[in-house]
Amino acid sequence: MAKGYWIAHNDVHDPETYKNYLTGSGVAFERFGAKFLVRGGQFTLLEGNTRPRQIVIEFPSYQAALDCYNSPEYQASCVYRKQASVGDIIIMEGVA
Repeated sequence: MAKGYWIAHNDVHDPETYKNYLTGSGVAFERFGAKFLVRGGQFTLLEGNTRPRQIVIEFPSYQAALDCYNSPEYQASCVYRKQASVGDIIIMEGVA
C-alpha cells in the first residue's frame, strides 16, 4: 500500500495564535500515524513561487492522510491555522 503525504506551503503572520494550531493538530497527527519529514528549515527555490515555510508529513496511507485532515481533532485546530496564516495544502499518494 502506498503512503500518503501532506505537502504544505505556509506563511505565518500571527505566531502566538499559530501555537494553538500546533498544539491541537498534534492530537490528530498522532492518531493517524503522521511522521514529519520536513518542517521549516533551509530551502532553495529554483523555479516558481512558494511561501516561507515548507512542510511534508508522511502517513501510513493516502486514506490516513485524508482522514487526518477531515478528523474533528484536526478541523478544530485548523481554525487557528486559518486565523494565523495563509497557505496551500495538498494530499498526495506516494509511490507504491
